[in-house]
Amino acid sequence: MVSIDLTGKVALIAGVQNSYSLGWAAAKKVLEAGASCIFSYQGERNQPVLEKLTAEYGAQILLLEQCDVSVDADLDRLFAAIDAKGIQLDYLMHAIAFTPRETQENPFLETSRDGWRIALDISAYSLVALSGRAAKLMNDNGSIVALTYFASEKVVPKYNVMGVAKAALEASARYLAYDLGTRGIRVNCVSPGPMRTVAAKSIPGFSQMMDKTASVAAMKKNASFDDVGNMCLFLFSPMSNATTGETIYVDGGYSVMGMSFES
Repeated sequence: MVSIDLTGKVALIAGVQNSYSLGWAAAKKVLEAGASCIFSYQGERNQPVLEKLTAEYGAQILLLEQCDVSVDADLDRLFAAIDAKGIQLDYLMHAIAFTPRETQENPFLETSRDGWRIALDISAYSLVALSGRAAKLMNDNGSIVALTYFASEKVVPKYNVMGVAKAALEASARYLAYDLGTRGIRVNCVSPGPMRTVAAKSIPGFSQMMDKTASVAAMKKNASFDDVGNMCLFLFSPMSNATTGETIYVDGGYSVMGMSFES
């Protein structure tokens, strides 16, 4: 088996909320590969959760910083704290998404202007805002990875404006890949199938969605947290040096299916 060694590298992981976060699935793989990590989180209540999650990694955890990505002053403060420690980044993990509950409970037709703005700002523009600041502290040949979802290109009932936000996220990743390409910095999206994260469980009908996806997928199963973490690790590693601007599916082959004849 080929092992990936990221010793000496530094990753900024944005958006981990708990042990069921896909950002944490990626962070664990990065840490196990020897990299050091900085974690940014939204809301003071998440600090003790992160402290507990990261306790076993000791000196590999360089910084835990609160950051609301919808506030420019918070973003500036995060990167000033990183710069003040003389840290150069190699990787950025974007695991951030949010939309007001009513935008998923109500029909898409009833999406409010504020609901649209909040979803697109936090779930998509935050990648641009983080990447622009991170690039100034990032070594050449680095990597940026963002988490997306299949609803960016096909209708998933109840996902609504978050599907639009994910489409914007993926388009943003392509433009960032172009802007940063001459420095060898890759920008890619990973698109898992439905996963049992805390946020996903708030989607109406989520359990049925999990079951249906597994029944339709080419491999007849849903992906695991480990599967997603491993793909992120690959995209951070030198093994993906010529891969950028892509959306890579980790969904057991659900996204390749056009029809299912099974009940």
